[in-house]
Amino acid sequence: MKKFLTLCLALLLIFSVVGCKLGQKEIKMRLAETHPADYPTTQGDYEFAKLVKERSNGKITIEVYHSKQLGEEKAVIEQVQLGAIDFTRVSLAPVASFDAKFNALQMPFLYRDTDHLWKVLNGNIGDELLAGLEKSDFIGIGWFDGGIRNFYTKRLVKTPKDLKGMKIRVQQSELMVDMVKALGATATPLPYGEVYSALQTGVVDGAENNYPSYDSTSHYEVAKFLVEDEHLRIPEIIIASKKALNSKLSKKEIEMVKQAARDAQTLQIKLWNEKVTASKEKVKAAKCVITELSADEKKAFQDAMSPVYDKQADDIKAIIKKVQEIQ
Repeated sequence: MKKFLTLCLALLLIFSVVGCKLGQKEIKMRLAETHPADYPTTQGDYEFAKLVKERSNGKITIEVYHSKQLGEEKAVIEQVQLGAIDFTRVSLAPVASFDAKFNALQMPFLYRDTDHLWKVLNGNIGDELLAGLEKSDFIGIGWFDGGIRNFYTKRLVKTPKDLKGMKIRVQQSELMVDMVKALGATATPLPYGEVYSALQTGVVDGAENNYPSYDSTSHYEVAKFLVEDEHLRIPEIIIASKKALNSKLSKKEIEMVKQAARDAQTLQIKLWNEKVTASKEKVKAAKCVITELSADEKKAFQDAMSPVYDKQADDIKAIIKKVQEIQ
């Protein structure tokens, strides 16, 4: 009798566990991505989604919509804010229009190197800025590597003077406009998907971005000159809808999602570095002219940024100071 009762209890426990598992409601969420499926940030998105699914025991599925399937960055961010899209991975620049403090992380020539960048993003400064997004109805999820950005143009550029009078496409960001103006060029904000035709037709004379974007967009076909001034290291950011996540996930699950994004960084950074090397070799083989600058030549670009730094509000200057002090 005792053995029979023990067996019954064991079976009851198994059935209750299986029943909970079967009754568990699957949560499907969407993540919008600008880049194609094989791009390092998109692969980082997939890793993030995989970790979330594993750690939620299959309860939470994040479907990645790459190649602008859900729209251009600005429109997608607005949809995330409204709760129509759950997540997006975007460049930091458009996010700064919702919280100007993010301009502090994308100032020209701010970071000494990549190690300095990650100490900032994965430390207190990065965490505080992510938390601050909640007042704009977002939840800051995590950071990806966006690489080093350079100018690429339709004619040779070696000094800031060479940019004078050129029309340069920039992201839809006041800070990016100010940076280009400080170099004597005309800033032309355009959606990412319109840049190729704008270069091809002469609407703009150049743009600025990292090597993988220069390659994957085929901009190198219509703007053959790239100068390695390394003016920006703009992080990529994953943001979520506060409305959507709070209605679909528990606080514990949201924290798990944030940790999954941080853990996905390792693969994303590795793939990013590999892609940078491959893209640089590809554009060189396509007979693009790559201009490397000496320290003194690069300093001429840095010195031109003084008005951009001077213009920043006191709270942004305070964050910049903290960033510069991190060793």
